[in-house]
Amino acid sequence: MTSQPPASHRRRTWAFALVALACAWPGVDAAIALAAGIAFSLSIGNPVPIETSRWSRTLLQLSVVGLGFGIGIGQVLQVGRSSILYTIVGITLTILAGSLLGRLCGVDSRTSQLISFGTAICGGSAIAAMAPVIKARNEDVAVSLVTVFALNAVALVAFPIVGHLTSLSDPAFGLWCALAIHDTSSVVGAASSYGTGALAVATTVKLTRALWITPCVIGVALVRKSDRRATVPLFILGFVAAAIIRSLLPEQAAAWDVLALVARRSLVVTLFLIGAGVSRHTFRTVGFRPLAQGVILWLLVSATTLVAILAGVIR
Repeated sequence: MTSQPPASHRRRTWAFALVALACAWPGVDAAIALAAGIAFSLSIGNPVPIETSRWSRTLLQLSVVGLGFGIGIGQVLQVGRSSILYTIVGITLTILAGSLLGRLCGVDSRTSQLISFGTAICGGSAIAAMAPVIKARNEDVAVSLVTVFALNAVALVAFPIVGHLTSLSDPAFGLWCALAIHDTSSVVGAASSYGTGALAVATTVKLTRALWITPCVIGVALVRKSDRRATVPLFILGFVAAAIIRSLLPEQAAAWDVLALVARRSLVVTLFLIGAGVSRHTFRTVGFRPLAQGVILWLLVSATTLVAILAGVIR
């Protein structure tokens, strides 16, 4: 006979499912969903941590694909083309600055590289892609991911506040999010709470930036003579395909808008799941030195890009 889970576990599971569904309600924004997930995990405890991790990754990727139905391929190409120069410059300078900060903070070289690469391109996705190439240990990956994740949580709350204080337009705020926030989920979460214009720019620029994971990993693999093969994440290709479909079938715009709306709501639910993945152990995992490197590098990138956008250098 298989043992049944205790009644307390079942109650927590039902409560978890109800709160997750509540986050799909239009009145719940990204910051509230993230905070609810963290609060639930730290107070009641996530009853399904393994499933939550799997669901959040899958739902995020499906949501990003769905967002493509809300943006025509012409806009994707225009934004991608206009952002390519400062994307290359930004990635290069961020990796160099991160390497220097890692040495100054006394961080293990592999952990330092992962934090720098994650900050430069696309947070957890970039870290996961680079880790096998540099032969990172599990603890290197864990510390890097937790450091990046903690800063993502801060960005979700802090960026919209700073955006309003500096009177950033929707497109400018979306651009700032894409350049300065690590993970795609947090980029679209912060941008969606700011406005639909910000979300369109943020999603396109961030996914364009994420494409650089592949050439960067290939380059490092060649230098290190690693046999690691890099590929373009399928959800990015799905986003582009969705944008093409919208452009080819404009008469179905109403249907595409509905899909994009569903994707935006599912992103909010995703942020609840991500927040629910935070535990007390998560915060204890990060040492002071890697956290110091990650925070200083992130503040440097955030401040520099914000000043450049306000000054009109980046637009």
